[in-house]
Amino acid sequence: MTATPLPPDYDSAVEQIRALQSANWPPQVPHDPTGLPGLTGITDYLWHWAQHTPKAPAVSFYGLTWDYRTLADHALRWAGWLQGAGIEPGARVGVLAGNCPQFTAIMLGTLAAGCVHVPINPMFKGHELVHELTDAGVEVLVAEEPLLALVRSVVDGTPVRRVLRLAPGAPLVAAGLPLPGVLTAPIPDAAELEWHAAVADSAPLDPQPADPDALAALNYTGGTTGMPKGCEHTQGDMVYTAVTITAAQGHRVGQERSASIIFVPIFWIAGEDFGILAPLVNGGQVHLLRRWDVSLVLDLIERDRATTMLGTVDNYVELLEQAGGRDLSSLHTALAMSFVLKLTPQIRQQWREATGHVIREASYGMTETHTGDTITLGFQDDDRDLTAEPVFCGLPVPGTDILIVDDALAPVPVGTAGQIIVRSPSLLKGYFGRPEETAEALHDGWLHTGDTGRLDEWGALHYLGRNKEMIKVNGMSVFPSEVESILRLHPQVATLAVVPMPDPDRGQRPLAFVELLPDARLTAEELSAWARDNMAPYKVPVIELVSGLPMTATGKVKKGELFERARERAHQP
Repeated sequence: MTATPLPPDYDSAVEQIRALQSANWPPQVPHDPTGLPGLTGITDYLWHWAQHTPKAPAVSFYGLTWDYRTLADHALRWAGWLQGAGIEPGARVGVLAGNCPQFTAIMLGTLAAGCVHVPINPMFKGHELVHELTDAGVEVLVAEEPLLALVRSVVDGTPVRRVLRLAPGAPLVAAGLPLPGVLTAPIPDAAELEWHAAVADSAPLDPQPADPDALAALNYTGGTTGMPKGCEHTQGDMVYTAVTITAAQGHRVGQERSASIIFVPIFWIAGEDFGILAPLVNGGQVHLLRRWDVSLVLDLIERDRATTMLGTVDNYVELLEQAGGRDLSSLHTALAMSFVLKLTPQIRQQWREATGHVIREASYGMTETHTGDTITLGFQDDDRDLTAEPVFCGLPVPGTDILIVDDALAPVPVGTAGQIIVRSPSLLKGYFGRPEETAEALHDGWLHTGDTGRLDEWGALHYLGRNKEMIKVNGMSVFPSEVESILRLHPQVATLAVVPMPDPDRGQRPLAFVELLPDARLTAEELSAWARDNMAPYKVPVIELVSGLPMTATGKVKKGELFERARERAHQP
């Protein structure tokens, strides 16, 4: 497919918007952020800190801390194991796991071996897992022990030729530390080789300079058609993202050794950015948690002097409710994500009174851009960011351009709504194995996001709405096409359509309008139970059985009518 040429006035539009942004640039944010000299790949930073500050804490996990020397040693031993097992550079290595230090070491060791990191959602069920393993061509899979039964049931139909088991609690047991309730004891007699045993018996590779342009990761994202697809990202993308996230927090690389609290999943690209990449580039520490734990987070702030956290507005409200006069003053960078609760001036004032600092929204971004695309720092005076037309996303990070275009792809005047397009050094290089979809999304270096927004008189982005096909469930992206693809596998389903339904607790939920085959005897409850067995829990839709779907004269589903029916259902008692 031939990419549509861009209109000739993009350069002048970019120049106009950049002038606005320069005039309103926050004084706290460097205009020209750079990384450390000579370090062009993310693994270069690991070798740098392991050499210069080997005893500095890198990753902490329920009382266990790996310093930079230990993290680098585990990564290099994993790279050595891959090489010894005959895994060639460029091969895809999957990680099916929740947050744990081993995840970070596996990712970095995979890159050190010249292989490609493929993070996989541990909430996946069989169909979803088979799709991602097959689509990415994963050859080696490291899977958490509780997920081994699922892996064994599907692996023969995938390209995977080696499976290793991962016991997240193993390093705590080895160190004589108690296991928290979110972890289980390692399984002593499973058939698969245990990851710690593999790296312990492996000779480490020697650190090598990274190739910043080589394919380094496939980060999967949903789409408006079919199942999720892999966004191709490089080590250079990772460094650019980490450097500009650092700038967006008001620092230059290496200026501060942050101590971050990360409980959002690091298989998710936002978790990767804030829980692996940005701290690593700065030689900082990450307190990894398996899930949100308000008591433990309060301890990490007061006792361990954590400086940075990425969480939902709901998380910060709970901290305020539970703080009880505790000292939260070390947490100077509180980044919020508004999914259910929205950040308001009132919540901000309560946070300021409790901590002495300002809570603010994180940034605009998507998997295709490697996220972290905008700066919100510096727009909090008089709550300008919260009182401006929702949702305020800020200025693009240095090196990134954002324009708004109309249906003909022509730039629109400042203040006019249209489609958001993004040009950035960290744009995906393509959708893995999907040249046609790549050509549809990328046009002469610009990503057409499908999101709607506008630029204001400061040159700042306002996000007005995502692609209407996307559903956000507690911040997790769900595309109707994913849910529809799996539900169609049920032998009694004739046709269906999935739309978002407002939900007071989760933000949104998928609602599936399902038409069954004429002789079907399936109930909505039975189909819901089947869905729970075949897709990640957050994707499971509310089921409404229908005798037919509203159709256009050309045979397309009238989703506009279904959107309205979903809104009506959400407001039913």
